Amino acid sequence: MYHNSTQKKHWTFSGKEELQRLRAQANSRCRARVRGTGQAHLVEIFNVEPHEELIICKYYEKKLVDFCNAFKPSMPKSVLGTACMYFKRFYLNNSVMEHRPRIIMLTCAFLACKVDEFNVSSKQFVGNLPEDSDAQDKILEQILEYELLLIQQLNFHLIVHNPYRPFEGYLIDLKTRYPLLDNPEMLRKSADDFLSRVALTDACLLFTPSVIALTAILSSASRAGISMESYLMECLSLKDSREIMARLADGMKRLKIMVSKYEFARPEDVALIEKKLEKCHASEVPAIANTKKRKGYEDDDYISKKPKTEEEWSDEDLCSN
Repeated sequence: MYHNSTQKKHWTFSGKEELQRLRAQANSRCRARVRGTGQAHLVEIFNVEPHEELIICKYYEKKLVDFCNAFKPSMPKSVLGTACMYFKRFYLNNSVMEHRPRIIMLTCAFLACKVDEFNVSSKQFVGNLPEDSDAQDKILEQILEYELLLIQQLNFHLIVHNPYRPFEGYLIDLKTRYPLLDNPEMLRKSADDFLSRVALTDACLLFTPSVIALTAILSSASRAGISMESYLMECLSLKDSREIMARLADGMKRLKIMVSKYEFARPEDVALIEKKLEKCHASEVPAIANTKKRKGYEDDDYISKKPKTEEEWSDEDLCSN
C-alpha cells in the first residue's frame, strides 16, 4: 500500500523547493570534495552548475523514456515508470559530474526490469542499444558494475508505486459505478498522453500515484468536454468532505500546471554541458560512494525479485502529496 510505503516516507517531498535544495546540495558536495583534493585544475574542470545538471537530467530522462518505449519485446509501462523514478532519485543525491548519466539511465532501466519482473536477459537488454555487439558487451559490464551503487543510492527502496495501476482502477470504477459516462475507454488515449508527460516531470516525487492517475482521467475528460464533478462527489464520496475536496483540487491544479509548463532540454544547451562533463568524467577523482565493482554478477539471465504489493485507493492516497 502506498501510504505505508518507503516511497511515501522517504521519496515523496513537500515541494519543488525541497528538490532544488537536494540537487544543489549534491552539486556542492561534489565540488567540495574536488576542492579537498587541493588540485586547482580539477576545481576549474568540475564547474557544472545545478541548473546545468538539471538540463542534463531532463535530456537523459527523455532518452530513458524513448529507450523504454522502443524496447523489444514491448516493455510494460510500470517498468518505464520505475526506471524513471530510480533515475530521478539517484540524481537527487548524486552529481552528473561524477556518474555518467547514460550509464545510470541504462542501469535504472536494467534494474527496473528485474524489480518489475519483466523477463529479459542481459543480452536481450543491451541488444536494444544501437552499438555493435562488442560495444554492447562493454556497456553491459558497466551496467553490472553500477547496479549495486544504484541500489545503495536508492537506500534499497526498490518498490515503486506508479500511477498506471490506479489509472486502470479508475477506469474500471467508471465502467461499473458511473453510468453517466457511456464509454470510459474514450478517455484512455488522452490520459495516456498525460501520464507520458508526467513521467518527464518531478510529479512522481511530489504527488501520490492516485492523484496523478485521477488528474489524468479528469484532464482527459476536460479535453473531451465532459464534466466529472458528479463522479468526484458521489462515487468518490467527497461531497461531505470539503477539506479533502479542496486539497485534492489544489493538488490536481498544481500537477496540471507542472505538466503544462514542462520544457524539454534544448540541444544547444545539452551540447555545451556535455563538453564540460566529458572533462569531469576523464578526470581521476575518487567516487563519493563505495563503488561499484561487481563483475560476474548476474551477467546473463536475471534473478527475479518479489512482485510489487497492491495499492489501495484510500482518501489518504487520493489527497496527500
